[in-house]
Amino acid sequence: MLFSILLFAVGLVLLIKGGDWFVDGATGIARRFHLPDIVVGATVVSIGTTLPEVMVSATGAMLGQGAMAYGNAIGSIICNTALIAAISVAVNPGPVNTKSMKMPVLFFFGSAAIYCVAAYIMGEFTRPLGLIMLAIFVVYLIFTVRQGMNNPEEAEEEEASDSKPRTFLQDLFWLVVGAALIAVGADLLVEHGTIIAVGLGVPETVIALTFVALGTSLPELVTTITSLRKGHASLGIGNVIGANVFNLVLVSGVAVTLAPFEVPVGNLIFGHNASLVMDIPIMLTVMLLLTVPALTTKKLHRWQGIVLLAIYAAFCICQFAM
Repeated sequence: MLFSILLFAVGLVLLIKGGDWFVDGATGIARRFHLPDIVVGATVVSIGTTLPEVMVSATGAMLGQGAMAYGNAIGSIICNTALIAAISVAVNPGPVNTKSMKMPVLFFFGSAAIYCVAAYIMGEFTRPLGLIMLAIFVVYLIFTVRQGMNNPEEAEEEEASDSKPRTFLQDLFWLVVGAALIAVGADLLVEHGTIIAVGLGVPETVIALTFVALGTSLPELVTTITSLRKGHASLGIGNVIGANVFNLVLVSGVAVTLAPFEVPVGNLIFGHNASLVMDIPIMLTVMLLLTVPALTTKKLHRWQGIVLLAIYAAFCICQFAM
C-alpha cells in the first residue's frame, strides 16, 4: 500500500510537470505563427491543461475501469469550478468579458445536456456518443479560433521577458517531453489509484471524483494562481471554463470512443446511484453559480467564490462519509 501511495504521488508530480512543459512548448510554437493570445489560451493552453484528464480517462477506459474515466471527468469539472475558479473569484473578483464567455458557456451546457441524456436515459456511454462528443470538440475549436481571429483587439500583448527566447526545436522538445511525462503520470495515477481504492475499501468513483480529479486539475490550478499573481484573473477563469468544456467533449469523448461503458454505480443515496443523484447535479449547479451571475451582471462577485468553496468542501465530505 505504501509503495502504491508513493507511486501515486510520483504520478501526480509527473502530470503537473509534464502539463507545465507541454503548455510552454505548445504556446511557444503557436506564437511563432502569430496567433492571438486569446486563441492560444482557449485552444492550446486549455488542451494542454486538460491532457492529464484525457490520459487518465483514456487509460482507465482501456483497462476496463469505466468508473475512473466517468468519475474523473465529472470530478474535474467540479474541482475546476468549485475549488480552482472559486479561489480566483474569492481572492480577486472583478469584471468579465461576457462576449468571449458566452460561447464556451453555451457549448458547456449543450454538451452537458447530451451527457445527461446518456447518463439518465440511456444508462450507458456508447461509441457513437463518443464520436459525437469529439465532433463537438472540433466545432468548438473552430468557433473559438474564428472568434479570436475576428476580434484581434481582445488579444493581449505578450509580456516582456528577460530570458533568452527559445528556438523552435526547444519548444518542440518540451512539447514532446511534456506529453511523455503526462502519459507516464496518468498510467501511474490510474493503476495505483485503483490499488489504493481497493485497499481502503473505497469505490473507484470516489477516488476518481476526489483525489484523481484534484490531481489532474492541478495544471488548471497552477494556471489560475499564475494569472492571479500577474493580475489577469479573468484569464484563469477563461481557462477553467474552456477546460470544463474539454472535460465533457474531449476527455469523455476519447474515453468513450476507445472503450464504451455503462454508467458505473459506486455509492448509493436512498437506493439510487449517487452519481445521478448528487455528482452530476452538483457539476451543473456549480457551473450555473459561476457563469450565470457573471453573464447577467458582467462581473464576478466574492460571494460566488465563497459559496463555491463551501459546496466543494461539503461535496468532498459527503464522498467519504457515505
